[in-house]
Amino acid sequence: QAQLVESGGGLVQPGGSLRLSCAASRNIFSIYVMGWYRQAPGKQRELVARLTSGGSTNYADSVKGRFTISRDNAKNTVYLQMNSLKPEDTAVYYCNAHGPYEYWGQGTQVTVSS
Repeated sequence: QAQLVESGGGLVQPGGSLRLSCAASRNIFSIYVMGWYRQAPGKQRELVARLTSGGSTNYADSVKGRFTISRDNAKNTVYLQMNSLKPEDTAVYYCNAHGPYEYWGQGTQVTVSS
């Protein structure tokens, strides 16, 4: 069993930056693929970024070049650095761990607005 707790969301102006954090209750990075998803009102949840246990990453086309996923193994924490934010990035962002089991965090709201 593992718990994921996101933090770092908030209100930011277009062009601004935020860093989301996802703290895992135990070290699962060696066997789990960690991902960030988002869900905007009235839309389906979509993959934003993914980081494999081997360190490979992939991103949604809409965030390539602006978002970066990374992890700190010592802190059992995954990050999503979001730069050049746009209003269309507004959504609830969820942390996910995919492996022998599936874990989700509770979500953190990101609002991009002037």
